[in-house]
Amino acid sequence: MRAAALSIHTAPWVVPVSRPPIADGGVAVADGRIVAVDEASALTERFPGIAKTAHPGSALTPALVNAHTHLELSHLAGLTDEPYPGSFTGWISRLLEWRDRLGATGEAAETAAGRVLAEQYAAGVSAIGDIGNTRLGRALTARFPGTLLPFREYLGLAAWTVEKNLERLALEGDEALCTGHAPYSTHPRLLQQLKARAGRLGHPFPIHLAEPAAEQEMLGRGTGELVEFVRARGFWDGSFQPSASGDGGSVRYLDALGLLDERTLCVHVIHVDADEIRLLADRGVKVCLCPGSNRLLRTGRAPVAALVAAGILPALGTDSLASNPHLSLWREMQLLSEDHPGIDPATIFAMATRGGAEALGLGDRYGVLEPGRQADLLAVPLPPTAATAAAVHAHLVTAGDAAAPVRIPS
Repeated sequence: MRAAALSIHTAPWVVPVSRPPIADGGVAVADGRIVAVDEASALTERFPGIAKTAHPGSALTPALVNAHTHLELSHLAGLTDEPYPGSFTGWISRLLEWRDRLGATGEAAETAAGRVLAEQYAAGVSAIGDIGNTRLGRALTARFPGTLLPFREYLGLAAWTVEKNLERLALEGDEALCTGHAPYSTHPRLLQQLKARAGRLGHPFPIHLAEPAAEQEMLGRGTGELVEFVRARGFWDGSFQPSASGDGGSVRYLDALGLLDERTLCVHVIHVDADEIRLLADRGVKVCLCPGSNRLLRTGRAPVAALVAAGILPALGTDSLASNPHLSLWREMQLLSEDHPGIDPATIFAMATRGGAEALGLGDRYGVLEPGRQADLLAVPLPPTAATAAAVHAHLVTAGDAAAPVRIPS
């Protein structure tokens, strides 16, 4: 290896995520890739004569991964300032009213989305899974220095919407990422076709699942506030059939449709039981948690401890400014730590890094500091009290926006 191509970054702590933190560690980088991660002294011995760049008082970590957001809703940020409407469907109705009034596309939408995208990168996020109904996410990919995966979301529960949506889907190029919105809003046959396409192309398949409690009533009995909402919108034609079991389990519903595998990413996953968690684990399904959005919409708390105990490492997402007033993965870690104090901070930080990378199919590039991965490093300032590995992890997940990460040029 040419000596000029190699650089070494050192710090009091290196947090590889894939293994325990390294005190007085370092990361060797060449041509935008990680070459080695070890104690600084070991790197000096292995690569003699290579100058080091020190990052005193900091921890070197991988960049973060925001596995779920909706950039195209960024211009609807004022929605979170309004009083809670009393129900999940009340919030959806208000969201649609705002979008009808302000428009789904246009300069304001693009400017707001671009601003959020820049803020995400400045806060240490290098990969994003974005969900949208318009082409805005795809248009923004060239403006993001990291990796932006723009998923085009399909909706339509009535039988008469299926063929129209399948015609639209057939016009999508193979490079287009497409998915369904949720079991309560997307016809099961359309979901199956979307999943089949994603499987054929090797794409991830994110879907909102078990977010509102009302989803169980709809899937189990064909009644409840979601049914009334869909009926009022003109998309309830009587063709929807509740699950055969009648229990309303969202995970079991998707499994019966053949939608669950290692490329499926279930987002929110709040109202699930122990058997469904085991089913998710058995199928290798990825999960993304959005604690900030859940708080504002009062949808509940995901069973994080049970998911982790089943061997699932969730990802974290911010959701959108329409349901979360502050899009920060550092804040999401902080909120999750508050809501679930029994979860090891090391696991929470892994959710915001490795969990997100694996959920989006980017585990070979992001999420950990290991040889071969992209040299996408953050230097996160540490307080003097962060003198142990446990204290370092605790600071990373509780600092919130005080984390103030600094990007390290590769």
